[in-house]
Amino acid sequence: CDGYLNVDPGTMNPFEHGEVFVLDDGGEVDMDFGHYERFLGVTCKTKWNLTMGKVFDMVRKKERRGDYLGKTVQYIPHVTDTIKSHIFQTAKEEEAELVIIEIGGTVGDIENELFLEAMRQMKEDVGRGNILYIHLTYVPIPYGVNEQKSKPTQQSVNLLKQRGIFPDIIIGRCSEYLTKEIKTKISNFCDVSPDAVITGLDVEDIYEIPIVFEKEGLPEIIHKKLNIYSPPDLRKWKKLVENIKNPKREITVAMCGKYTKLEDSYASIIESFNHCTAHLGCKINLEWVETTELRDSSFLEQVDGLVVPGGFGSRGTEGKIEVIRLARERDIPFLGLCLGLQLAVIEFARDVCGLTGANSSEMDADTPHPVIDILPEQKEITEKGGTMRLGAYPALLREGSVVHGLYGKKEVSERHRHRYEVNPDYHDILQDKGLVFSGLSLNGRLVEFIELPLLKFFVATQAHPELKSRMELPAPLFYGFVKACMAK
Repeated sequence: CDGYLNVDPGTMNPFEHGEVFVLDDGGEVDMDFGHYERFLGVTCKTKWNLTMGKVFDMVRKKERRGDYLGKTVQYIPHVTDTIKSHIFQTAKEEEAELVIIEIGGTVGDIENELFLEAMRQMKEDVGRGNILYIHLTYVPIPYGVNEQKSKPTQQSVNLLKQRGIFPDIIIGRCSEYLTKEIKTKISNFCDVSPDAVITGLDVEDIYEIPIVFEKEGLPEIIHKKLNIYSPPDLRKWKKLVENIKNPKREITVAMCGKYTKLEDSYASIIESFNHCTAHLGCKINLEWVETTELRDSSFLEQVDGLVVPGGFGSRGTEGKIEVIRLARERDIPFLGLCLGLQLAVIEFARDVCGLTGANSSEMDADTPHPVIDILPEQKEITEKGGTMRLGAYPALLREGSVVHGLYGKKEVSERHRHRYEVNPDYHDILQDKGLVFSGLSLNGRLVEFIELPLLKFFVATQAHPELKSRMELPAPLFYGFVKACMAK
């Protein structure tokens, strides 16, 4: 649950909100959903995402339909009832035994008041023994004072209690393990048992957190309070985390984009490389290259490969096209994602096919060679929210191709978020000059994967494979790319 009034984060600037995470069903959701999928191993659905903007939209539609029978529509009960009914209906549809609800932001945010009120009411709806409140707080260690402080936690819990919610478990975010003394103090002032005060340790790698929670006894406390028993088996997880913490070698990869000053814009790509590290024991150092201001390509001499990620708009594209050209000519391992595929096609069209001025109609509406063009069905759409080719789409891979070898099967499914495609009018000339279309849509119209098989690794996809990468199963394209960089 997020308090902002946007229906979803689809049109929000990555600088403000981080990357937009796309689900299989096409939903554009908060980047936190990426963590849910990576940690829980589940495939989330759009309905699981509830923003205050979506809630208000549902209430407004009900009012217009006359569902409230002429009553004055109020925050309580109508908005809070809408929140609760959405949660209960979703749980019923999923046949869920356990529902985890996260309220974003902090206690006291005006945007979250209605979510908190709905959560307070839910203990009466389901029974106090069937609901567990977990509160994440901050336990600072001020500079120059070697002591953990509980005041922020006390204040936050007091605010929560004023709203009728009494936490069962408190997780204190801290740079060190919480001492026995601070746990006792928080227990006394916040009315929870000492064993229910858990350390939320600052860790170098986020995948260490389940191990920390296990060490702190969090699973046993949850089992006891909810009267369930489902002990975690973290043996494989611990081995993968150990590979991340103690890699046997390292490589450097250039990330060439226009949002490089905010790493959250590429959170799923970063996590995909972490997954590769966990399996290959190779640390991937990312060198962030801002292509908007690209004046010097000497950085390529220091990297083992380069990635051109997705994005929108014309800013920085010529810089990306230039680094793609250099990667192709110097045989530097290259991975293109979404826009990265489109720019690789543009570079190939210009410099190999001789199509002077080739471009995307997104970047240059007057280009003589629109090798990348908007989908015909999108041309009349003016509203940007939710109008793109979104969600998981299948593709047929060319047997014997690099991508076919990486995926190990003929048909694959990856998630998409784009409006533009490789123009079918230019398919023949691109292929005649040596660009391999190694993956196509089921109808054969749309290019999903391209590659130059004579190079060490030159692969691009119209999709976002980073969105389906998991700790236990890294995205095949990233895995293959990292192995090629290691062999360079």
